[in-house]
Amino acid sequence: MPARRRYLACYDIRDPRRLTRMRRVMKRYGYPVQYSVFVCDLDGMEMACLRREARAVMLLNCDSLVVIDLGAVGLERFEFLGARELPPDGTAWIV
Repeated sequence: MPARRRYLACYDIRDPRRLTRMRRVMKRYGYPVQYSVFVCDLDGMEMACLRREARAVMLLNCDSLVVIDLGAVGLERFEFLGARELPPDGTAWIV
């Protein structure tokens, strides 16, 4: 099984219609931690699919997506203050 890595993905989409489409794409690959910020645990193929789908939604001359590699899945790298959404399985990203 390919190694999974944890990514932080943040997007800035200028058009409301594209913004809605991008959020749908991102929900297929990760969990929202803020409105346009997602945590995604992906292998190489899933990352390639995410890039392809995001590129199809975006206008590359005005929209942006940044993907930050946080390392191996399981390493806790988040600290939250205030309310946050949890992944559907109910697990937290930090202790």
